[in-house]
Amino acid sequence: MHPDWLLPEPLAPHVGAVMSSREGGCSAAPFNWLNLGAFVGDDDEAVRRNRETFTRAIGASPVFLKQVHGTQVVRLTTADALPGAPLHEADASVTSETGVACIVLVADCLPVLLAAPHGRAVAAAHAGWRGLAGGVVERTLSELCEAGACAPEEVHAWLGACIGPRRFEVGRDVLQAFGIDPAHPDPLRFTPALTAGDTPKWFAHLAQLARDRLARAGVVRITGGRWCTVEDASRFFSFRRDRVTGRMAAAVWIHL
Repeated sequence: MHPDWLLPEPLAPHVGAVMSSREGGCSAAPFNWLNLGAFVGDDDEAVRRNRETFTRAIGASPVFLKQVHGTQVVRLTTADALPGAPLHEADASVTSETGVACIVLVADCLPVLLAAPHGRAVAAAHAGWRGLAGGVVERTLSELCEAGACAPEEVHAWLGACIGPRRFEVGRDVLQAFGIDPAHPDPLRFTPALTAGDTPKWFAHLAQLARDRLARAGVVRITGGRWCTVEDASRFFSFRRDRVTGRMAAAVWIHL
């Protein structure tokens, strides 16, 4: 693993997990260096080489998704990791098979990695505000618990790097999506932003909103979520900051 990548504390026995940073790849600016996202404007050969680097580092077979900011969860098998396998349109994946890595790509959205006890199953979810409000985390947790024959309180959840609470400016539609009355926002989740216009804005705490969802669903052990992609330009890609940029991968897998 590259020393600049984020390494969660062990989520469960026999489980590996990591989130990449910009470091360790070969892409040219503005995708420098380890862009793992296809179809973002980067050179295809550079992306292929970067993905090979990432695959060697984790020692498992990554399964990338066609992410659409939705709530669809797919159950992965070894067949999904074979060359030429169809690309699933989903924003989360779950597996109980060894050597298959659940992957989500991000550049401000929150990656959520989940592990059942004793490494019986793992999952990764792509949680932007739309997916999070729509229930992608709860759906992923439910699929994980089914695959791992466990209860939510036995699951370990890890939150990766995402846009932070000083940078994620949103409008009333986002508050309403989370069931928050814009006239009475919770200051721990939505902080009023000082704007020049007449339209009210707030700074949203995406990681805290995810913690809330996980806790309400019964998850007790929740770690991570303390890095801001926007504020650390040397380490993380950020779509909101740069618009044209690469993607980082958050991965979780069961060891062979």
